Amino acid sequence: MDLEINDKNLYLLLPGKVSRMVQIYSHEYNIPIIEALKRFYLSDTYKKLADETTKLWHYGAVALYQEFIDELKNKENENGNK
Repeated sequence: MDLEINDKNLYLLLPGKVSRMVQIYSHEYNIPIIEALKRFYLSDTYKKLADETTKLWHYGAVALYQEFIDELKNKENENGNK
């Protein structure tokens, strides 16, 4: 039995990681879970999480949340400077 995480089986880990992170985000920003999911699935953080080579799947929910919030802040700063 092969227990290695690779691009063929990474999808098995994503729902658990995403659900825990989105619960934190939804609670902190007082938004519905569905809206939080939409925002996360459209983010660069999710794209990196779904890419096995980034190894972002090693992160726990809190670290993923922080990565996502940092992305949102960076985008906000970029848009504010234009």
